[in-house]
Amino acid sequence: MYAVVALVVPAVYFATVLGQAPRVAYAVPMLTAIGVGIGANILGAIGSAILAPAQAGINDERDRSIDQYGKRAGYVVLATGAVAALALTLARFEYFWIANALYLAFVLDGLTTSLVKIVAYRRGF
Repeated sequence: MYAVVALVVPAVYFATVLGQAPRVAYAVPMLTAIGVGIGANILGAIGSAILAPAQAGINDERDRSIDQYGKRAGYVVLATGAVAALALTLARFEYFWIANALYLAFVLDGLTTSLVKIVAYRRGF
């Protein structure tokens, strides 16, 4: 569920905002996208717990290992994005590009984490 939200919500945001870059009021659309993403993930977690109450909250050692494995992969992507945003800052790019680079880093972190976890569950790690 998280991978779908992390793909769809930012895609709508970037399609809306990047066509008007960099002279667009991006703060409200970005905050809206972040809020919608958080809300959708919360509703998705609640929906999953309702549809499969027996599995809700059950984590064994394998689940925890896969979770950590996915998070480590995501952190690498997030750190790379943060370095890119820092480079944009040092190069004196407009705030629009810096903010969107950071947002993209968080989006790619979420996607990477989710995809690595899905692959680890399907194929092992």
